[in-house]
Formats: sequence, C-alpha cells, structure tokens
Amino acid sequence: MRTRAGIAYRSGGSGGDLLLLLHGLGATGAVWNRLLPLVERSWPGSWAVPDLRGHGGSPAEPPHGYAVHAADVASVAVACGAERVTVLGHSFGGVVGAVLAGGWYGLEVTRVVALGVKIDWTDDEVARARSLAARPPQVFATAAEAAERHLRLAGLSALVAPDDPVALAGVREVDGGWAPALDPRAFGAVGPSVEQVLARAVAPLRLAAGSSDPMVGLPAMRRVDPSAVLLEGAGHNAHWENPDAVWRLLAP
Repeated sequence: MRTRAGIAYRSGGSGGDLLLLLHGLGATGAVWNRLLPLVERSWPGSWAVPDLRGHGGSPAEPPHGYAVHAADVASVAVACGAERVTVLGHSFGGVVGAVLAGGWYGLEVTRVVALGVKIDWTDDEVARARSLAARPPQVFATAAEAAERHLRLAGLSALVAPDDPVALAGVREVDGGWAPALDPRAFGAVGPSVEQVLARAVAPLRLAAGSSDPMVGLPAMRRVDPSAVLLEGAGHNAHWENPDAVWRLLAP
C-alpha cells in the first residue's frame, strides 16, 4: 500500500491503536520481519511498517530531514485510521518517532520506544554523513552485489544473507544494473542534535540498545531517559538479533 505521497507501507491487524515500526537509516521495513510474528500474535490493535522516504519502495524526493520523515509516517497513521499511535523505532527511525511524538502532527502518540539511537555525533561523523549524501548512487552489475552493499549500509552484513528477502527488499533495478534502494541524500538528515530532538518528545520515551551496540551506551541514553536499558547479547540490530527482548519493551 501507499499513501498519497507515495510512502510504501505494509499493515495489518485492526482497531484504532496503531503500532508504527520505523526502520533505521539504510534499511527498509523488511528488517522488522523477525518481530512481526510477535506483533501479529500479541499487539491488541493495528500495525504498520513503512519504508522511510529515500528507502525501499518509497519515493526518493528530498528533503530528507527528520520532520519530513515524521510527516510521512504521520500520513501512514492517518491512512490506517489510527486513533492512538505507539512507535517502535530503530536508530534513525527512533529519532523520527520522537519527532512524531512532539505534538506537531495532529496525532495522539501514546509512547515511543527507541532502540539503538546514536546520541553523540562527532564533527567528523557529521561531515562524513554529509559527504555520503553528496555522492551519486552506486550501480552494480548484479542484484547480489547490490544486496551486499545494502546490507553493509543497514549494518546487517553479519546477520543476513545476500539472498534473503530482507536483503533483496533493499535493491532496485536501474539503468545499467542494480543499486541499493537507498537514496544517498537520506544521509543529509544527520546534523541536528539528537539529544535535543529526543528531549522534545511529549509522549513517554523509552530508550534501549543492545549491550554490544557500538553506536550507543547506557550513560548517553540515560542523559535522556534515566530508565534506559541494555538488552544483553544483542548489538545494534537488536530487533533482528533478539526480537523477544525487544518485544518485551512494549509490554504494559
């Protein structure tokens, strides 16, 4: 399905309590595939899994800032007839979820669970992201090569095989070959203080990360959420590595 602006999403369940699952930078909604059986079995409402702008099957037109992504996923919630929204967002998707919970989009966001959000960025890291945003898309001779690149961009290389549907969801055919279904301009969203963005969420915000996540640690998360937790035995993609532990974060 698509919104009027072309944002691609999957949805299921029924009822006005919508769970939005927001993927990280470089990934697609397919990265939630291991968690969806738990959602379908246990979530007492409806759910939606979009591809963020510039990712997967969604349009690539800029701008790609956090507020634009939040508006896009707000349109998904409206299309699903949501009365209340709960957000489970990974990394970049967690920041988008916090923006959505800022009270500016006409939605009742009841809470946000943000997983593996990188809070502290150095000037060099921001500069590198902006450099990536200025590069043209890479084109490969085969879909397998493009899938391997997609997995590296999504941080999934050690977890997902290149022929897995999750990898292939991040690939598209282009003139001259195959490319990751990520518009490099999406990296241009990096720059604003993530800590300040998270702090502006009006809805309750819970931060969590895998205990082996190299991108964020407990002290940084607890500056924003004093009750932030680590999920033992997981890395940056904890929702893929340990979906049961991530699902427990959504328990009442």
